[in-house]
Amino acid sequence: MPTWSTFLWAFLVGGAICAVGQILMDSTRMTPGHVMSILVVAGAVADGLGLYDPLIKFAGAGATVPITSFGNALVHGAMLEARTHGWIGVITGIFEVTSAGISAAIVFAFLAAMFAKPKG
Repeated sequence: MPTWSTFLWAFLVGGAICAVGQILMDSTRMTPGHVMSILVVAGAVADGLGLYDPLIKFAGAGATVPITSFGNALVHGAMLEARTHGWIGVITGIFEVTSAGISAAIVFAFLAAMFAKPKG
């Protein structure tokens, strides 16, 4: 049963990740795409170093919802499948773990393109 501290830590950790992204956009000339790429790579590096799983255990949704979790999922899937299937597992593991998110992004982008009017 979650306690109030579970929600508090999820809020603080998730908010801190988002605040880092906002600070990068406000204090530099980086575009949102650059910041998103940096956060995905940071999540991937943190998982590669074994630091992201303890963060997920500590913060729950505060660590699994932000974009850093996508980098974590990429590396986590690749490393897991590489152990069982070798080098080909690196490629298949990336897609196995993230396929639902990638598929959802494609479907929703298509739907948005069908019903939204482009500017310019």
